[in-house]
Amino acid sequence: MTTVAIIGAGPGLGLATARRFGREGHDIALIARTPQHLDDLTAVLAKEGIRAQGFAADVSDPDSLQAALDAAATLLGPIEVLQYSPLPHRDFMKPVLDTSSEDLAAPLAFSVHGPATAVQQVLPGMRQLGHGTVVFVNGGTAVRPHPDRAGTSVAFAAESAYGQLLHDALQAENIHVAQLIIPGAITPGDPRKDPEVLADTLWQLHTGRGPYRTFAEPLDA
Repeated sequence: MTTVAIIGAGPGLGLATARRFGREGHDIALIARTPQHLDDLTAVLAKEGIRAQGFAADVSDPDSLQAALDAAATLLGPIEVLQYSPLPHRDFMKPVLDTSSEDLAAPLAFSVHGPATAVQQVLPGMRQLGHGTVVFVNGGTAVRPHPDRAGTSVAFAAESAYGQLLHDALQAENIHVAQLIIPGAITPGDPRKDPEVLADTLWQLHTGRGPYRTFAEPLDA
């Protein structure tokens, strides 16, 4: 089987996604900034019989992200699925009138430069496989900007546009690019936004290869 790389792996959606794809036989590359955090997640998955490995990287550091993805493909096998779902920093969420051009640099590095770095790193391998899936996970500000969260509103919108362009450009190569919008917070026990439910949605996006954008729940809910 091939590898699923989860960028921004954490104990909520990241772990749930690892379990969902791991049950299907995929190896899991967990990518996040903190090695101890990654060790904890891989230990949990190992007890469940899922082969996973952690790779420390900062999405705002292109060299470290490229190195992590390269190591994942070398150690685990070709990356068939890339999930980009790191949580944005709280200081990205300033009111628009308090947001300077300098304040937008970090959100754009996080939500545009990071995804572009990751996609360019895994795309040759997907082309060699003859197929692949890239999934961007975003909050509701990706499609409905919020005046008190200017950084994520601007950066998520740019990430959305980048993903749509990739979707259109790569579909002829059997590489599916999708976006999952999760309005509000991921909520354990919620019928639509529980991590396990969302992980199954991500699996369906990979296997169903439908339209570019999917909402976990209606934006007005």
